[in-house]
Amino acid sequence: MGTEEFYASLRQKLEETNQYPVMYMFKFIVPTLTNKAAEVTALFGKDANITSRQSSNGKFTSITVRLVMLSSDEIIEKYQQVGKIEGVIML
Repeated sequence: MGTEEFYASLRQKLEETNQYPVMYMFKFIVPTLTNKAAEVTALFGKDANITSRQSSNGKFTSITVRLVMLSSDEIIEKYQQVGKIEGVIML
């Protein structure tokens, strides 16, 4: 599945399962020994509730972001912004 098809499918699923505004939860995994966590969290601003936790071996950090989103397009835009950061796994 290409990028366009992925986001079209995601948009459809978001529209079917959410009523906006919605408190949306984003989850990401980044390598611990990089500045990737800071790059990801910087994209969400001060209104986001952000928590992180290192894996048991310390190689990776999971990041959970909770933020009120106003539309499916706004959610997809955030995923696209994070997708530009190399090495980030989006869940």
